[in-house]
Amino acid sequence: MPAVKTAKTMLAFSFLALAACQVGAQPGSGTRAGLVDIEQTALVSGTPIPRFKADTAWPQLPENWVIGQVAGLSTDREGNIWLVHRPHSVRDPGPTRQPAPTVLRLSPDGKVLAAWDGKSTAPEIDGVNQFPASTHGVFVDAEDNVWIGGNGKDDHVVVKYSMDGKYLGQFGTRGATGGNLDKAKLGGPADIYRHNDELLIADGYINKRVITFDAKSAAFRRFWGAYASAPDAPARQGDFDQSMAASTADGGANPRSPMFGDIVHCVVKSSNGDLYVCDRRNNRIQMFRDGPDGKAVFVKDILIAPETGGLRTVSDVAFSPDETYMYVTDMENGRVWTLLRETHQIIGHFGKANGKGPAEFIWLHSMVTDRDGNIYTSEVNQGQRVQKFVFTGIE
Repeated sequence: MPAVKTAKTMLAFSFLALAACQVGAQPGSGTRAGLVDIEQTALVSGTPIPRFKADTAWPQLPENWVIGQVAGLSTDREGNIWLVHRPHSVRDPGPTRQPAPTVLRLSPDGKVLAAWDGKSTAPEIDGVNQFPASTHGVFVDAEDNVWIGGNGKDDHVVVKYSMDGKYLGQFGTRGATGGNLDKAKLGGPADIYRHNDELLIADGYINKRVITFDAKSAAFRRFWGAYASAPDAPARQGDFDQSMAASTADGGANPRSPMFGDIVHCVVKSSNGDLYVCDRRNNRIQMFRDGPDGKAVFVKDILIAPETGGLRTVSDVAFSPDETYMYVTDMENGRVWTLLRETHQIIGHFGKANGKGPAEFIWLHSMVTDRDGNIYTSEVNQGQRVQKFVFTGIE
């Protein structure tokens, strides 16, 4: 990790009194207030699917807080939910309201446990604060480290924090990128996942690759592109902005492209070692495993609504607690797909695009599941919210 100047200020974070939060149901209650039915579709006759209800009372934020675009979700080892949002995306919150702090830790029943802004303790390098200007992706590892990426102007960095918001280090440097073959600099990192001591990064808004580092020593480990090839595709020129998210300048999705598309959006690993990478602009997940030499080995393409245009489809991946089921968020179609994880057969879905009701999505972005099998989703652009779907059984 690069040498940095000392942090500028003390940490500013908030702990909230119960009186400041909206009224909600008690944790663990079987008939929680706010649960509403949602439409779900089973696609394979005779094959049951996980069923959910939307929890419209979740989360319980202070009434004077507003969240903007929610660009990352994670869980911690205690079963709490973490989100990062973009306060700068909040427009006209009103005279009595304000954007919530960037990083929120929420209990399963939606209460705010902690909140902080990483910029207040991030260091400066060459006069540039190292906290991302536009957060993208968050991962909380088993050692209680909080990793955050970014896809805004010059956001070529993954920062590391303690759970209470203390800056601990970083990979990459804001304002410095070196292309897909560079082993130290990043290029718009979209997502982070830690497996044992390997930190995996979907380095995908400027670059088009997966790159990994030793989480403790910070040493480079490996990188690869589509089909486990060398990551020698051309990087995006210039900064990313949201107008590019639905651009057709690439000629449209190509699920058989030899290269990753220009947004490599997620990296997620299952307990048996299967690694899933979201190639969003090509409407596919690429699945990899580790070979005996430690290199990534391509296994298969998993196509999700491959003819889709616009924002394209695959934005995130999550699993049921026993990993029987795999869930995939579809950004353009506003849908959560259910797959059998062993075969990757699509067996169901819920959700629809361009609405503000329960299980309706505007730019469906991130997803995580908790230990009880509940699903949490987030939205960006004008969506600007997080939804919880409570697991009710399999039928």
